[in-house]
Amino acid sequence: MGKETGFLEFERRERDTLAPEARLRDYKEFTLTPPEDILREQAARCMDCGIPFCHTGCPVNNIIPDWNNLVYEDDWRRALTVLHSTNNFPEFTGRICPAPCEAACTLNIGDAPVTIKSIECAIVDKGWHNGWIKPEPADRRSGKSVAVIGSGPAGMACAQQLARAGHAVTVFEKSDRIGGLLRYGIPDFKMEKHLINRRAVQMEAEGVQFRTSSEVGVEVSFSALKENFDAIVLAGGAEEARQLDIPGAELPGVRLAMEFLTQQNKRNAGDDEVRAAPRGTLSATGKHVIVIGGGDTGSDCVGTSNRQGAVSVTQLEIMPQPPEKEDKGLTWPDWPMKLRTTSSHDEGVTRDFAVLAKRVVDENGDVAGLECVRIEWVDGRISEVPGSAFTLPADLILLAMGFTGPKRRGLLDRAGVSLDQRGNVAADTQAYATSEAGIFTCGDMRRGQSLVVWAIREGRQCARSVDEALMGTSELPR
Repeated sequence: MGKETGFLEFERRERDTLAPEARLRDYKEFTLTPPEDILREQAARCMDCGIPFCHTGCPVNNIIPDWNNLVYEDDWRRALTVLHSTNNFPEFTGRICPAPCEAACTLNIGDAPVTIKSIECAIVDKGWHNGWIKPEPADRRSGKSVAVIGSGPAGMACAQQLARAGHAVTVFEKSDRIGGLLRYGIPDFKMEKHLINRRAVQMEAEGVQFRTSSEVGVEVSFSALKENFDAIVLAGGAEEARQLDIPGAELPGVRLAMEFLTQQNKRNAGDDEVRAAPRGTLSATGKHVIVIGGGDTGSDCVGTSNRQGAVSVTQLEIMPQPPEKEDKGLTWPDWPMKLRTTSSHDEGVTRDFAVLAKRVVDENGDVAGLECVRIEWVDGRISEVPGSAFTLPADLILLAMGFTGPKRRGLLDRAGVSLDQRGNVAADTQAYATSEAGIFTCGDMRRGQSLVVWAIREGRQCARSVDEALMGTSELPR
């Protein structure tokens, strides 16, 4: 390593952010890139640990110690090359990945892991700023064509790898812009969408064709794709949202988180939000908002509600409150279960745990409140606490309870592929091949709701499998 004693000399330093009162004024990113001297010090903290557990913590197997060392040595361009060798879109992961690599860092045993995520983001941002990132078109064409259905991170990664292998790739996206849930499920204050646009321009220069507003199985015939392409990749994500099955859940003020987040992102882009609002437009302005679901999507609803001017925001979670700190002896280097407080939580929210929603209060056809009860978990089952019922005021209830798998109607009905017990498209992680010849799958459509970094990994690995199936061999990395 460049500085073997760096982890002893320098303390962990997080990226600075704008104060909550400043960042709530708009939907722009508010995380600030540290100065280069600070980044070099942070990179120097990467110790010569012998076994880099960060490699296994990172789903795309980023070669983290190598590019940390290159940043310390002020060789940013080589650091970018190493970073891109495993990750097509580090500007995405450097912003929205929860950083399981940092949880697996050896220094995390003492609660101060290397700031891997912020260094990663700084490397790729510097690369774009200096013009180092350019299209990488294939030297020769293969004569083979591939249809990739879905333009989320899995579809984008798969498409880019296949194009660089020389195949003619067309990406079909049902929405009017590419990016999948990166575009419409991630608020702009976490990741601005010009980052996706910039990669799309690069990919088009590499030969990828994008067809938006083209839902396969609806506007586009799946049978026509089978006739016109040598291979098809299903990368449509897991969009079937978990519903709330209680009295009053049918009221117009009870809505899915993705409806809410998508509409705001469309507003920010200046796009027509009508297509994303089959049940009418949504706004938290002047309302008491309840978010049901304690994960990242719920947190995104909190931040968006506060920016829209909600009177109050409450986030409910059915699970008990996790511990503030994990037991490192039991969990490290695996991803720990612990209380996570996001930037959106810091902006204002009441969080409550071990709460079960029982009934939505109906007042003249509008949501007026939410009846709840406290619960205990006993042997994996919930038990209501006697006398613990309470009612929260509510005008808007947002459901952020996760996803149950890919939508079957349309695409999957037409594709005829087998599903696994969880309702995802069945395929292993070696061939990524479905039950139907010439059809492959990757990302959330195969594994279920997951992280952007897992989607990128699967997209890359699936691309190699497709390339190998078409050409008999492949030089693409796994």
